[in-house]
Amino acid sequence: MDRLRTFHFDGVVSNTKPSDIAMALLGLFVFSTLVQRFTSKGPMIWPVMGIIPTIFFHVSDIYDWATEALIRSGGTFPYRGMWMGGAHGVLTVDPSNIEYMLKTRFKNFPKGKYYRERFADLLGEGIFNADDEVWKEQRRAATSEMHSSRFVEYSSKSIQNLVHHKLLKLLAKLANSRESIDLQDVLLRFTFDNICTAAFGVDPGCLAIDLPDVPFAKAFEQATELTLFRFMVPPFVWKPMRFFSIGSEKNLKEAVQIVHEFAEKTVIDRRIEWHKFGGLKDRSDLLSRLIQARDTHEQGATHHFSDKFLKDFCISFILAGRDTSSVALAWFFWLIYKYPQVEKRILQEITQIIRRRIEDEESIDNVVFTVDELKKMDYLQAALSEALRLYPSVPIDFKEVIEDDVFPDGTAVRKGARVIYSIFSMARMETIWGKDCREFKPERWIKDGQFVSENQFKYAVFNAGPRLCVGKKFAYMQMKMVAASVLLRYCVEVVEGHAVVPKMTTTLYMKNGLQVTFKPRVLSTI
Repeated sequence: MDRLRTFHFDGVVSNTKPSDIAMALLGLFVFSTLVQRFTSKGPMIWPVMGIIPTIFFHVSDIYDWATEALIRSGGTFPYRGMWMGGAHGVLTVDPSNIEYMLKTRFKNFPKGKYYRERFADLLGEGIFNADDEVWKEQRRAATSEMHSSRFVEYSSKSIQNLVHHKLLKLLAKLANSRESIDLQDVLLRFTFDNICTAAFGVDPGCLAIDLPDVPFAKAFEQATELTLFRFMVPPFVWKPMRFFSIGSEKNLKEAVQIVHEFAEKTVIDRRIEWHKFGGLKDRSDLLSRLIQARDTHEQGATHHFSDKFLKDFCISFILAGRDTSSVALAWFFWLIYKYPQVEKRILQEITQIIRRRIEDEESIDNVVFTVDELKKMDYLQAALSEALRLYPSVPIDFKEVIEDDVFPDGTAVRKGARVIYSIFSMARMETIWGKDCREFKPERWIKDGQFVSENQFKYAVFNAGPRLCVGKKFAYMQMKMVAASVLLRYCVEVVEGHAVVPKMTTTLYMKNGLQVTFKPRVLSTI
């Protein structure tokens, strides 16, 4: 009987045509596709390829596509990558889910191996790329030093000097010639010089009047962009490229080497200076402060931070501070050009705060804003916050799941999943910000004439929970100093016909930059 069954089965197989197998597989594919289409609340998840084809079809408008998909799905949907690739998880904009992930169950949702190994060559174990105890140690050091009165005073003076001795001189030259320029590039140069001065006590000179190429700055930008390539291709593509040092991985290795050599030399030179003079009393930059700092252990022993710790920390600090503020300011200047009534209100606020000084000096050229004056500019802070809401410098972020969990909205996530939250999409959700969510409306941040902060899990622009950005106050002071100083003196006009669209990277650059001209402002017209 067994022989008959075997014979019968073999006969069936031998008589099966390849076309029949193909039709059966096609039927299975169509059936699986239809089941997924009618049972899933999210975008199409294709058999074998997962969500990859769907993303491919929308690669040119990925942020808008994700937003619409999240609206249709009610704020959260599952995704899966290529079969056998192991990528799976959920995309969400639900503030309760984000709070659960970034605060309530913080330890269960770290940055994770996927993120860390891609940035490891550039950032090492710097605060921007660390988890657990390594992150805690750097967070503790950053909070202590950045919130000290000495560093706050030093950083504000650095911003003032850079604005008045470099930025405004460059803009005066451009205004006289009526020459157009990419404002996004100018702002990137400004923030790079500023953050290097604050972190290392070194001005790389990117914002010199002739806008030179600076090897360290160029290498840093290349290293950042080439690292992003690792997020766009699977590990079996970029890891062999790294092993054999070919293509983009070869270029990345060279750029990272330049960045690390600069950082290592700066740390060593500062350490030598510290030993030679018995201290760094004349220096207040973050590196100098950390070199002088001592950690006290329970046993009472003290130790200094290692050179590797200092190098990794400062490189992460530069990455966090360079792109975010400059990109935010670029979107801000574009938005107020589109909304002249907002610009008018900002100017009214600024002139009201410094009216007596203008009357005494009879010129706006000599006005240097103090930290106290900047703090009073509530409407300017509201406009900057609103620009960041609509165009967050970091449009998406993600976490890995350590153990199986369930979000407040009932969504289950499995161990090893990646939870992506779209900060860009959150701003465009009526359920979060109301029917006017897509409007540029600084007034939503003003109550009884004063600026009012929003819930950090609804407005995750500066991260949230234990990882809330330690440089948030620094970023606002920097942005307000630049915006107020420029707007008081110039009308910033976007070149007619210039297309402004976001670029698909981990930082929300303008794909084509922001081409503008500067026109001197007449004080009597304010």
